[in-house]
Amino acid sequence: MLEIVEQLEEKRVEARLGGGQKRIDKQHEKGKLTARERLDVLLDPGSFEEYDTFKTHRATDFGMARQQYPGDGVVTGWGTINGRPTYVFSQDFTVFGGSLSETHAEKICKVMDLAVQNGIPLIGLNDSGGARIQEGVASLGGYAEVFWRNVQASGVVPQISVIMGPCAGGAVYSPAMTDFTYMVRDTSYMFVTGPDVVKTVTGEVVTAEELGGATTHTKKSSVADAAFDNDVEALMEVRRLFDFLPSSSRETAPTLDVHDDPNRLENSLDTLVPDNANTPYDMREVIEKIADEGDFLEIQKDFAGNILIGFIRMNGQSIGVIANQPMVLAGCLDIDSSRKAARFVRFCDAFNIPILTLVDVPGFLPGVSQEYGGIIKHGAKLLFAYAQATVPKVTVITRKAYGGAYDVMASKHIRADVNYAWPSAQIAVMGAKGAAEIIHRKDAGDAEKLAAHTKEYEDRFANPFIAAQRGFIDEVIMPHSTRRRVLRALEILKTKDVPEPMRKHDNIPL
Repeated sequence: MLEIVEQLEEKRVEARLGGGQKRIDKQHEKGKLTARERLDVLLDPGSFEEYDTFKTHRATDFGMARQQYPGDGVVTGWGTINGRPTYVFSQDFTVFGGSLSETHAEKICKVMDLAVQNGIPLIGLNDSGGARIQEGVASLGGYAEVFWRNVQASGVVPQISVIMGPCAGGAVYSPAMTDFTYMVRDTSYMFVTGPDVVKTVTGEVVTAEELGGATTHTKKSSVADAAFDNDVEALMEVRRLFDFLPSSSRETAPTLDVHDDPNRLENSLDTLVPDNANTPYDMREVIEKIADEGDFLEIQKDFAGNILIGFIRMNGQSIGVIANQPMVLAGCLDIDSSRKAARFVRFCDAFNIPILTLVDVPGFLPGVSQEYGGIIKHGAKLLFAYAQATVPKVTVITRKAYGGAYDVMASKHIRADVNYAWPSAQIAVMGAKGAAEIIHRKDAGDAEKLAAHTKEYEDRFANPFIAAQRGFIDEVIMPHSTRRRVLRALEILKTKDVPEPMRKHDNIPL
């Protein structure tokens, strides 16, 4: 028996070394942690339970039978983050460059199946050269099995991807279907076809970093939600994100103990909105001042800055926030901001996270490029997402709510539950000057008359009271009381139950 125990320990030591010490040293030289070191950072100390430690590939072509490594390039199992369980897989670049084989895929699929079955989140740490060429179509089939499970898990358990090295070719589609994707600057990249293929096919000369680095995907493509300077920082942010999320669609997010009075007033909000309607202010300040302890976990911070999305807590409860940002494009909705917000609304709805919408929107961004780019359909995505969502929805209009954008941003008409407005709110078809020019075309050449008409329109519509008279606004509230009023609204909405029509699935305008 003692001999067998010693044998087991020897095999475990071999498995922990992955592709060997030399390759581990190379990984460290690049500023990257190994697959197991990453799990040590991500998970609570001593909580990791590994599966399939000794599993190896079955390939025999191209001399592969002589190259066997326990675990076959991926570490899988489960552990806990702040005491809550999560299934994990961590690809090991020291073994065949982390390439995916048939058995490598089987290991990932096993934890994906268990995650769905047990209602536990899944976190994938990606560091792979792609499909293992020596296995041909078997490795491609492995990818497809993973993709299929990503779809089955969508909306059932939260899925988080962290790109910590290369992720190319078909490998990119699994992270693209997960709920959140984080990257590491300078050491990670994602693209469907690499720089060499791009040069051959299109003649374009581009580096891997320019084509698919963290900056590209956080600022231009929106494929990634955030980027961090190193592995440790990225993994610690995953732990932070994890605390805001429920374990599955069958549960609600954990409520944490906080030391912030739910009745706290913020008098500075009373003077935040400038007197001049065209002067911007920072909506992020509103979010942080009504959140517990000013904590705002922003998602996609570097993309479509005219809208803010992310998580806060209010009285310890996770809340999803969508807010127009007057500091960027005056807070207009455009193609990118509509897509960004729509996906976030759908995530919150799928996982029982109440939605708070802060509105200061002068309309949809005009322009040829927007129309040619399909702003109609992209704007409809956000409208569709809000109208479909059945979680508690509270809306606060801080200033402008003009035109169709008023309707889209969680208005009462698309079934927001509680709609508040600050006294500074202006709810109208359009701005006063534009409205006066259209209504009073005959006075187009008379500046004095147009000014009078503009003033008349402002007095009539540049306030929240017409909407309040019609019941489109539930109450006009003082800005300093926003935190208390929103919290009370969310409290009464906890038992909300909305029956949905029978159907196979909806057909969101993609």
